Amino acid sequence: MFSALSRSQRVVVPRGTTMAIRAMSDAAHRPVIDIHGIHARYANATYIAASKAGSLDTVEQELNAIAKSAATSPTFKGFLDNPLIAREVKAAQIEALMKESKASPITVNLCSTLAGNAKLSDLPKVASTFSQLMKAKRGEVDATIISAYELTQAQSDKIAAAIKANSEGAKEVVISSKIDPSIIGGIQVQIGDKFLDLSIKSRIEEISRAPL
Repeated sequence: MFSALSRSQRVVVPRGTTMAIRAMSDAAHRPVIDIHGIHARYANATYIAASKAGSLDTVEQELNAIAKSAATSPTFKGFLDNPLIAREVKAAQIEALMKESKASPITVNLCSTLAGNAKLSDLPKVASTFSQLMKAKRGEVDATIISAYELTQAQSDKIAAAIKANSEGAKEVVISSKIDPSIIGGIQVQIGDKFLDLSIKSRIEEISRAPL
């Protein structure tokens, strides 16, 4: 088809255009939040690859399963952390293990890449970061509510609604509850790296610090 075009009709692609097109393609699949650090680099790259392949949910399930295995199996955790196994051997072993488990090619590639870079011990943290990216995509907000006594469902729902209303892009608030009698009353709320202390204990401490 292109041979039928005259020299003057042929489209000349400027140098760097291919890279720009690739960058635009990647941008359409990037996570909705920015997380930085070594674990995020692997998680972000895996997210983009999985998004392009339409397998984000599959990869999330696989990485969650791997993280769970690392937390419950001392043998598997020991393998991930063992620095005495040569990189190429470790990469081959984890690749074989993932393929045996019928993991997706993207998960297999992540594991073998981490092993090849002597970072396989970071796999659970990469999985956790990937989970954060997926929660952000779904508009999920994780919140930990600390109270002096067990909250009723109505109280939890009211707190979740308030958090949702004050969290940009939040579609769902996932509440985890903890009991700490030492706060006396009120609540403490942990959302990511944000901490809101509405406890009676903090109020008493604030009053005690005030000058007489």
